[in-house]
Amino acid sequence: MFSVVVVTYSCGSNDQPKEGEAKSELMGSAQNGAFLNHRDSIPSQQQYSDSLFVLSHNYPTAVRPVVNPSWQQALNGQPISESNAIAYMDSLKSYIAPNVLPFFTNNKNWTSAKYGWFNEPWMGSQREAILGSYLGNGNPANMFKTLKEDEAGYALVLYDSVAAYTVGQIWGKTGQKVNLANDAAQFKEGSVIVKFAFSNINYPEWPVMKDAPTFSIYDTIATKGNPKTGYQMRKVSFFQMDIIVKDSKTAPKTGWVYSTFVYDMDAKGSFWDKMVPLGAMWGNDPGVNSPIKPPYPKLYETVINPKSPEYSRETLGWGGRLSGPNDGAVAQEAVDITTHRPYKNLALSSCMSCHSPAQDAFNSFLLPGPFPTSDTLFVYTPGSANWDLWFRDDYGTVPFDSGQVAMDYDMVMAFKSIPAYEAAQPTGQNKLLKSNIEAVRRFRMHRTKSEFWH
Repeated sequence: MFSVVVVTYSCGSNDQPKEGEAKSELMGSAQNGAFLNHRDSIPSQQQYSDSLFVLSHNYPTAVRPVVNPSWQQALNGQPISESNAIAYMDSLKSYIAPNVLPFFTNNKNWTSAKYGWFNEPWMGSQREAILGSYLGNGNPANMFKTLKEDEAGYALVLYDSVAAYTVGQIWGKTGQKVNLANDAAQFKEGSVIVKFAFSNINYPEWPVMKDAPTFSIYDTIATKGNPKTGYQMRKVSFFQMDIIVKDSKTAPKTGWVYSTFVYDMDAKGSFWDKMVPLGAMWGNDPGVNSPIKPPYPKLYETVINPKSPEYSRETLGWGGRLSGPNDGAVAQEAVDITTHRPYKNLALSSCMSCHSPAQDAFNSFLLPGPFPTSDTLFVYTPGSANWDLWFRDDYGTVPFDSGQVAMDYDMVMAFKSIPAYEAAQPTGQNKLLKSNIEAVRRFRMHRTKSEFWH
């Protein structure tokens, strides 16, 4: 939940670094890092002989309107609700399948550009070289009943051509300036963004990953299954898929519907069939003041599939709001900044609440509390006025903080791309933004024992 990341695996390009090539040279060849493909640490030909990741950044300059999409048809003219949300999700899954399934069934020949997907700029120095993935969220040992060691999540997110139009409006053809004027950061109706999440803890170390699709990455995080240190070829398991769609007809308060699918080893059929709905949300249920422990009152803007695998429901957000196992919505330890009450396994976020502070200056933290200034995660009192700021149903044009520019729930731009761009600019610019990003970096580095960070 700390981040939604956007990456793509792409083959067949001649624009690749040679092993040992200096990062500074790569940065210069990619317009000061805007369109850098990946980190300079790459596997040898003996380790990995296929092509490496290449960024897809030829953003569309025009957009074709999406008319009467299948996911709206799945609602049969009714408001989205418990009775039809799963049908809505299944329609979205079918819609993306033709341009997503080849990633799994014919990965050597799959490229993001070939299948109409795009990436955000300025993140090359954080991407590993094979999938182009970068670290999202990790789960500490015992976050799940079946997880006995620290886990790192890697993410791959794809913007479709409608969504990528907005990425192009922000960054242009060079990625050298950030344009947020005249609602440039607002996505067009029908925009679809897909995120894959992969776990670095595989079967049998994590039993629920049995028979999950696996991929190779090139990274440094040692596990019990692969205890070697340094850059190594490592295996990751595909276990979560998010599909978010700009659909103001279905979600008039926020403009977005978030849906999450999770791997269920007990489901019948192919691996695609085993990606079952965890749930959907189209608002933060601001009218429901949930307790911090079950039983929870009914939610009206989140639907959770009770048949989803148990591990995927262990990390639902506040009051059972939607959050996937890769999303970091549960804090094993937190402290109330007002009452000093300690919390254990506090569900304190949701998909939409985490994305709601997406704005140009990143003035507010992703979780309902102040920016961390120590190793302790301080939070506002659950259900208090300050806490509730993260659980509003604001449209994507409304900034989280007055005076800022709203970025339409696109936290990857607000939390990843723009800070990376700013870090490459002369010192002295946007000091507050840099300070807030650095505070989060220090906190996360400590909380994950530094092993998830380079």
